Amino acid sequence: MPSSLTIAEKILSEKSGTDAKAGDIVIADVDLVIAQDGTGPLVISQWEKLDTGIVANPGKTIFFIDHAAPSPRRELSNAHRTIRAFGEKTGVLVSDVSSGISHQRLAEDYTEPGNVVVGADSHTCTSGAMGAFATGMGSTDIAVAMSAGKIWLRVPETFLIMVDGWFPKGVYAKDLMLHIIGMLGADGATYKALEFSGDTVKDMDMSSRLTMSSLAVEAGAKAGLFASDKTTKEFMKVRGREARWKEISADDGAQYEKVLRIDASALEPVVSVPHTVDNVKTVSEVKGTKIDQAFLGTCTNGRIEDLRIAARIVKGKKVDPKVRFLVAPASREIYLQALREGLLKTLVEAGATIMNPGCGACVGVHEGILGDGEVCISSQNRNFKGRLGNPDAFIYLASPATVAASALKGCIADPREAR
Repeated sequence: MPSSLTIAEKILSEKSGTDAKAGDIVIADVDLVIAQDGTGPLVISQWEKLDTGIVANPGKTIFFIDHAAPSPRRELSNAHRTIRAFGEKTGVLVSDVSSGISHQRLAEDYTEPGNVVVGADSHTCTSGAMGAFATGMGSTDIAVAMSAGKIWLRVPETFLIMVDGWFPKGVYAKDLMLHIIGMLGADGATYKALEFSGDTVKDMDMSSRLTMSSLAVEAGAKAGLFASDKTTKEFMKVRGREARWKEISADDGAQYEKVLRIDASALEPVVSVPHTVDNVKTVSEVKGTKIDQAFLGTCTNGRIEDLRIAARIVKGKKVDPKVRFLVAPASREIYLQALREGLLKTLVEAGATIMNPGCGACVGVHEGILGDGEVCISSQNRNFKGRLGNPDAFIYLASPATVAASALKGCIADPREAR
């Protein structure tokens, strides 16, 4: 293996047994293959068309029922039945209703540093926070990976995102990543790997890293990568997985296509306004915009740290009576921890509705669909037309702090002004 590799090059070199450099085509061993209830039935159909009858590694192939959990419609219930039956037939793992969102569950229990993770879901890149090369693919590619245990990949060029300085009050990793997407544009990093570094990044907890990796695809990126370090090790240790940790980082002298430098101390809270993620404005530019719904959750910001932030802001207060404040923990583990800490009690007393661990309204098929002309401020990852189930509605993306502050005010609010 040659020296001076980026994280993406290092992982794909190891998994392909080649000296992989940006631009090379490699056939890489796959460690984890995933699908979810929206894509799972098509993956199964494509696997059947391959006619191999083989699942290379059933214990590392996982179908998550998370997008419509529990099912709100007959046809989705039948899709769930298809997935469960496939699990019984082949031995692949099925993470069923109430277990939580695939990307959060992967971080909690499955992804290891240095892994190659492929999934029939664009936000599979979330696992890059663990020091894994994780990426979303189409259902046919996932069926091939499931059958062969390998996948072909073009090794992406890498953008190095260097972030230094301390976040000001009211600014979080979500604000930073939306700022980056605004800088790059929705297609500014198409098929590139984003590699995050700098003092700010090294000090980030795993929750913040997962948030940023989740959003990498919103700039077109193939992967969003963090080094595996002591933070990764501690995250795995508390889950009994410390023995599976290893250090993964870029080499000194690694070659990057582009280097972006950001001063975190100069940032302020931001909001992505309808209908693209890269349409980023400061909260001061849009505050006062009336909202009908506030949504806290998803693979991007449904973690315990996010619930703590929201609970701290709304504690002892009441949500605006004209606002529906929906909260969906990202996994059962988070739901239970939030119960133990009293966070859900605080949120409910303020007027929130707590939903089942899962994706909730994010993809527009379950719990929280917007009416015509309605406005939602959400901690999710996309604000495209129809994303919350109605192309005639409007979605603003923001941090959990901004979402909670806005729920109280009945309009988009600056979290720095929350008391």
